[in-house]
Amino acid sequence: MTEYEDVCALVPTRNEAKTIADVVEGLYDVGVGHVLVVDGHSEDETRQIAAECDAEVIEQSGSGKGQAVREGVDHINHQYVLLLDGDGTNPPEQAPRLLDPLVDGDAEHVVGDRTANMQPGAMTRLNRFGNRLINAAFERIHGEDYGDILSGYRAFTRDSFDRMFLSAEGFGIETEMAVECARHNIPVEVVPTTYRARPEGSETNLHPISDGGRIILTVYSLAKTSNPLFYFGSVGAVLGAAGTALAAYVGYDWFAKGISHEALTVVAGVLLLLGVQLLMYGVLSDLVVTLHREQRRRIDDLRED
Repeated sequence: MTEYEDVCALVPTRNEAKTIADVVEGLYDVGVGHVLVVDGHSEDETRQIAAECDAEVIEQSGSGKGQAVREGVDHINHQYVLLLDGDGTNPPEQAPRLLDPLVDGDAEHVVGDRTANMQPGAMTRLNRFGNRLINAAFERIHGEDYGDILSGYRAFTRDSFDRMFLSAEGFGIETEMAVECARHNIPVEVVPTTYRARPEGSETNLHPISDGGRIILTVYSLAKTSNPLFYFGSVGAVLGAAGTALAAYVGYDWFAKGISHEALTVVAGVLLLLGVQLLMYGVLSDLVVTLHREQRRRIDDLRED
């Protein structure tokens, strides 16, 4: 009997012919019951090689990693899903670290922390800085420390995935999953994993500047329904600070020099008013979200009883 027979490994790929065989074979070696490769229109032999290694291969109907993950999970009937990249950076032999907490019932979502053992050359300095920045922003905004929210090496129960609302098309999918875990109080465990350098000649599909900007925007925009006080309050604070600074300038010129700035006075007043209104809206929205969470928690308790 396969050790992880109720596990399906989901591997999104695009032009990973150099590494996909080692990934698929490594997953079967540790006892994973099924491997599904969702290929994003590769121009090399990725699909053929994966199929020769006994992986089920489907061609992605859309584009982007997020769409590939959603399409892949919809295709899976197994209880547990192991998600990893097909570029060889996530060691398949470490899959049990992520799967055991699920099988043992200790967690419903497990994140592989790449920063625990990052091999030389695996990530550029710019990417490491961006990774730390995004993780710090996530912890500050959403109140949870998941170690490495951008990790593509993770495992989860199918039930927990079905509770998530995911819409990201690209690399923001991991960020959305982290936010949804925090929002729905899904039990999460973080385990250390190794992050390998890509093989020589293998090109990454991640664009640090554009994709990093989208991920940061995702972290902030999703705070609207998980931490509205921060979402609206931060904008209100900026507007209020600008209005206060402008009002101070107008007041100084009026009292010290006798110069009046009628237009600037109106602008300062509008900025202050908008800042206060946004802050109040954030407080009220936070109250609504808190009540909603409490109501949902009680419903979950009733279901368990």
